[in-house]
Amino acid sequence: MAMSLISSVAAPVSVSSTKDDYRFGSGIGFPRSSFLSETKFFSAPCPPLTNLRRNVVRRFAISSVSSFDHIPKSFSEENLKDESSEDGKDQRLETIASAIRIIPNFPKPGIIFQDITTLLLDPKAFKDTIDLFVERYRNKDISVVAGIEARGFIFGPPIALAIGAKFVPMRKPNKLPGEVISEEYSLEYGKDKIEMHVGAVQAGERALVIDDLIATGGTLCAAIRLLERVGVEVVECACVIELPDLKGRDQLGDRPLFVLVSSV
Repeated sequence: MAMSLISSVAAPVSVSSTKDDYRFGSGIGFPRSSFLSETKFFSAPCPPLTNLRRNVVRRFAISSVSSFDHIPKSFSEENLKDESSEDGKDQRLETIASAIRIIPNFPKPGIIFQDITTLLLDPKAFKDTIDLFVERYRNKDISVVAGIEARGFIFGPPIALAIGAKFVPMRKPNKLPGEVISEEYSLEYGKDKIEMHVGAVQAGERALVIDDLIATGGTLCAAIRLLERVGVEVVECACVIELPDLKGRDQLGDRPLFVLVSSV
């Protein structure tokens, strides 16, 4: 697997017209023991995947890509030192990257599917993923973790619990039962909407927007606009995977983005 440490800053461009992300990979699972000191998760046994590691196409670069340039010294040096290799890279990122399965030509020809279900079946990789986000955001005074349907619902709640924030689901149309506020965004053919409950967030709150993957960036941009319309400060967007060839980072303008692995 080609592994490299990458650093990048998002370019300021318009977010008014975007295409939707390809939202690939699905499923749910929980590690048997969590990062929360007294909490245990339980999961039904899953059938074994034969030669799972051999089925992982090695197409990821270790990333930790962000436009934050003020990570505390205690995080960058102390919190990671037990997990770092001799070259200074966090070994947890390699575990995460190697647990993501790549499936070509799914769900249709020409699409490279980023399958996170194999990551969810690996308790260590799943826990490492949550831990890395928690370490980053624990002391950032974040009161809202906004998760984008559907796979933002997998990673968002455990992060919110660990940092003491509330979790706000951002859903597709006609999924939320109460009064909603909506934001429209462009698809390749037509338009779609993302919605959240009225009153779920308050003006002045600080939010993290979480999803599993950023491709073209359309859904993330819509989530940001929706939160900012009601006076919420979006501190950062976070994703497990980035598809840099689709330039979703550029669509975010000056909003910071943090990702763990980048597909190459």
